[in-house]
Amino acid sequence: MSSVEQVRVDAEEAGLRLDRWFKLHYPGLGFGHLQKLLRSGQVRIDGGRAKTDTRLEEGQIIRVPPMQGDAARLKVAPLTANTIRDRHDADVLSQMLIYEDDKVFVFNKPAGLAVQGGSGVTRHVDKMLESWRNRRGERPRLVHRIDRDTTGILVVARTRTAAVALTKAFRERETKKVYWALVKGVPAPKEGRISTYLAKEQTPDGDRMRIAKHGDDGADHALTHYRVIDQVAQSFAWLEMEPYTGRTHQLRVHAAHIGHPILGDPKYFEHDTNWEFPGGVQKKLHLHARRIIIPHPDGGVVDQIAPLPPHMVQTWNLFGFDEAAEGD
Repeated sequence: MSSVEQVRVDAEEAGLRLDRWFKLHYPGLGFGHLQKLLRSGQVRIDGGRAKTDTRLEEGQIIRVPPMQGDAARLKVAPLTANTIRDRHDADVLSQMLIYEDDKVFVFNKPAGLAVQGGSGVTRHVDKMLESWRNRRGERPRLVHRIDRDTTGILVVARTRTAAVALTKAFRERETKKVYWALVKGVPAPKEGRISTYLAKEQTPDGDRMRIAKHGDDGADHALTHYRVIDQVAQSFAWLEMEPYTGRTHQLRVHAAHIGHPILGDPKYFEHDTNWEFPGGVQKKLHLHARRIIIPHPDGGVVDQIAPLPPHMVQTWNLFGFDEAAEGD
C-alpha cells in the first residue's frame, strides 16, 4: 500500500474498537505501531484524532496511512457477516474478562446475557466462546452457569483437561460461591441457613422452581447459608448468600421462601398491592455472583471478586451501602 486510503465503516463494523478493526483489516500491523500512527495523527476518524479503544460508527471514514512490509502484505479481504459477528462476540467477552491464565477464564457476566441457549435465546455465552478458539481449534468450555438476569462470576475452562478438573470441583462442592442480594425486609435471625427441597414446575410464564417435600417427584435438596451485611431500617437488607448446593433459581426461591424476596425478581417477588418499588432503584434483579474460590486445575486456588453491575452500584449508592463492609 503506497498511498493514503479513506475507508468507510460498514454497518456490520459499528461498535468495534478501532484497534480490533485494524486487527481484522491489517493483521500484520502490530499494536505498538498502531499506537504510534495514532499519536502522530496519521490515523484519523472523520478527520479527527482517535484512540485505540474508540468505538466505530457506521459511515465514519478512517484515514489509513501508507504501510510497508507485513502490514501491507497481510491486508485481508472484505469481512463476512460471520467474521464480524465473531469479532463482536470476542470484543464482548474481552470486556467481561476479569481474570485469565493458561487454564482458566473468569468473566463478570452482565444482566440479560444468557449463559446457554434455550427457547427464544439466540445469543449466549456458550455460543460466543466459539470466537475464542485457540490455535489448535479448541474452544473454551463452560463448567457451570448462572441465571440470565443474575450478574457476576462465571468460570470457563480454556482446555479439556481444565474443564474436567473444574467440573469435578463444582460437582464435589469444593468451591466457595458468594452472592450478594438486595431483599425486601430484614430476615430474622440475621444469619442462618435455609434447607428445603426444590422441584421444577411448568407455568404459563415458563418453568419455575417450587418448594417441595422430601420424596416428591423430581425434588432435590437445596441448602443456602445467608447473613445480613447491612440494612435500610426494616425495609431492605443487603444479604450475603452462599449456596451449598447449586439448584436452579435456588437463591431466588430461598429468599422468597423466608419472606424476603430479591428485588427485581420477575418470577418470585410477590407483594401486596400497596407496596411500591423504591424510587431510584432500577427494576432489575438485584442478585450478583460476587466471589468464587475454586481449586485451580494446576494446584492452588482461583480467588476472584466481580465488581457490582451498574444497576446495583446505583442502588448501593442510593442506600448508602459501603462495599468495604462485607468482611471476609
